[in-house]
Amino acid sequence: MKKWLLMVAAIALMIPAIIPGQASATEITSEKFEAPIVVYGSNLSESEKEMVKVALRVDNEETVEEITVSGQDLAKYISNSNPNSRMFSSAKITHEEEGKGLTISIVTPENITEVTSEMYANAMLTAGLENATVEIAAPKPVTGHSALVGIYKAYEVKTGETLDTERTDVANEELSVATKLAEKANITDEQVAQLLTEIKKQIAEIDPATREEVEQIVKDQLSKLQIELSEQDRQMLVDLMDRISKLDIDFAKWSDQLSELSKTIDEKFGHILEDEGFWEKVKNFFSNLIDMIASWFTSSKEQEAS
Repeated sequence: MKKWLLMVAAIALMIPAIIPGQASATEITSEKFEAPIVVYGSNLSESEKEMVKVALRVDNEETVEEITVSGQDLAKYISNSNPNSRMFSSAKITHEEEGKGLTISIVTPENITEVTSEMYANAMLTAGLENATVEIAAPKPVTGHSALVGIYKAYEVKTGETLDTERTDVANEELSVATKLAEKANITDEQVAQLLTEIKKQIAEIDPATREEVEQIVKDQLSKLQIELSEQDRQMLVDLMDRISKLDIDFAKWSDQLSELSKTIDEKFGHILEDEGFWEKVKNFFSNLIDMIASWFTSSKEQEAS
């Protein structure tokens, strides 16, 4: 049963999140990002690093630059973080031409336990990154948070530019809020991604001036998507979105990028989210599958007895 569930989850997560975008002052330019760059978590053993290389198809690249991301990098991009944090999740980043946006793929979905491709995409847009293909991998089950820090470092190494640490800090908070909601608020990863995207779209379109306006946007989107949160979780979400609304972002262009992400999520999961009978069908499928497998063993025992 667990193997079948893992297989279904793996297939779903292998579908990349694709977000067409436009050029910006913070994007990775083709002149500076000609070859892919691979960022390895600093706590990988040599054998684990080889596993990641295989997953990211590093040896298939004609040229590739390889760097390491550590807890010190985590402390650089994210305030109040632990510089002694262990880093395992890794990433390969390839520049794409202007207007291609982000394509995020988790190539070892069984080992990235908390962060989905849509969560990565949302956080990267918040941090100001666009126009790249990103592949995420880990050799064993980990949360996946350190891969985002590796992506930040890769950007700065290749471009020589400095990211706005306020934006990277908020992007990390967004990733944290997303994973917390998915874990304890009794809503799916897909619903979390849709909720964050729709709220951010409204912020980009309305440009709220006060926290009260942000709170109303959150309330409206929760109602629209029929998601119920505890008061504590709702305030956590409002706090995040209030920080996002105060970032130095070109909200007009950001709105277009978020609309593309919203479209991608809807195309990928919309029919599942809207089909109230979907999970009942899944339950029945596995129930029938278990009955069928049980009948095989029963038949086998009968043959052995005879």
